[in-house]
Amino acid sequence: MLEDHFKQDITNIKNIAIVPTLLNVICQTTGMGFAAIARVTEDRWITCSVQDNVLFGLKAGDELKIKTTICDEIRQNPKPVIIDNVSEDKEYHDHHTPAMYNLQSYISVPIIRQDGSFFGTLCAIDPKPNNLKEFKVREMFNLFAELISFHLTAIEQDVANKTILKEKTHLLEKTKIEKNQVEKLNSDIEKKLIQKNISLEKMNSELEAFNYISSHDLQEPLRKIQLFTDTIEREEAANLSERGKAAFHKIKTSAFRMQNLINDLLIYSKTKFDDRKFELKDLNTIARDVIEDLTNEFENKNVTFDIQELGKLSVIEFQFRQLLYNLINNSLKFASAERNLIITVSAQITNGEREKLSPLSKYHKITISDNGIGFDQSYSEKIFGLFQALHTKPLKSTGIGLTIVKRIVENHNGFIKAEGTLNQGAKFSIFIPIE
Repeated sequence: MLEDHFKQDITNIKNIAIVPTLLNVICQTTGMGFAAIARVTEDRWITCSVQDNVLFGLKAGDELKIKTTICDEIRQNPKPVIIDNVSEDKEYHDHHTPAMYNLQSYISVPIIRQDGSFFGTLCAIDPKPNNLKEFKVREMFNLFAELISFHLTAIEQDVANKTILKEKTHLLEKTKIEKNQVEKLNSDIEKKLIQKNISLEKMNSELEAFNYISSHDLQEPLRKIQLFTDTIEREEAANLSERGKAAFHKIKTSAFRMQNLINDLLIYSKTKFDDRKFELKDLNTIARDVIEDLTNEFENKNVTFDIQELGKLSVIEFQFRQLLYNLINNSLKFASAERNLIITVSAQITNGEREKLSPLSKYHKITISDNGIGFDQSYSEKIFGLFQALHTKPLKSTGIGLTIVKRIVENHNGFIKAEGTLNQGAKFSIFIPIE
């Protein structure tokens, strides 16, 4: 008999509409016959959703003994386990789980809630060997696990809202409270609900974007890879013809875009506020390191960097490095063909009142500007949205870079403003409060 909280977990997964699509994509792209999302605790392993093409025999709500699964080991050490061929795997060839369930290939990645707690695993199994250690397979599983985590957070927030309303109703029915106390209680609860709903609406917009990328942009490169790989193997294996070369070029283009997209999604998912570790850092040192990392992007271009004194600031170093990397790389991507590119990075201390921010605060203002192709000022807010790439030239942008920048700024309790003039240049101003 399943306890109510396990039933709720199964219901939450069932309410994520994209889950069947994710499990189907896993089976189609990897060749695995069975894929599932499992709820894993210290003493329970329960299926929440299943795609079973090999008649393994499990359905949602079924249970395996926890000690018979590898997922129990993943719960204790939340890292992916990937086995291409059990009989040839040095670590797992004598493991009891493959022998008990007649498995030859296995992959399982942890699903970690946004608060850092362990929910369970996204896993796939098959009685025959498969190539699962390829980069695209590993990153696809990581992306899908992160997507499921986002959905769970949104659903659990919605459940929490309903619980607050239920508690409010019960309290008003069971307790005689004077009018002024009732009004205060209503006010406090309504404020909490408004705050949670604002947070939920923001997350829902991001989840919609994740749904789109999972069902379209991620699958399309995979389909292309399969299509053109089949063409090469069938017709051009011995000696590539012009047609074969063209097909191979398309494969590489699609794979390159998929890799960039997955990398940017993973960076976005990792820029969490909970991962903060603030340290006083020299921003000039970070800027110089970033420019050195970008050398390959501008070594054949006429680029001038004007890096002024940026000072020191208490920041999450790896996130702030990513912030400068994305903004400077953005300037390099959208340089004008009509003139040499000039990128300026400057900083100053400013007060909130002058910048129309909090009048009681002082801010460390960092400005990154260029004389590139710019953008229409009417898009100054839209460019920070997930997957909002204003320029459509292939492979120039995945539409995630500036979204990552905004999240990092928010993780530093700051603000960012974008200013642009079409065909003249762009300027991004970052305001980090000085405590």
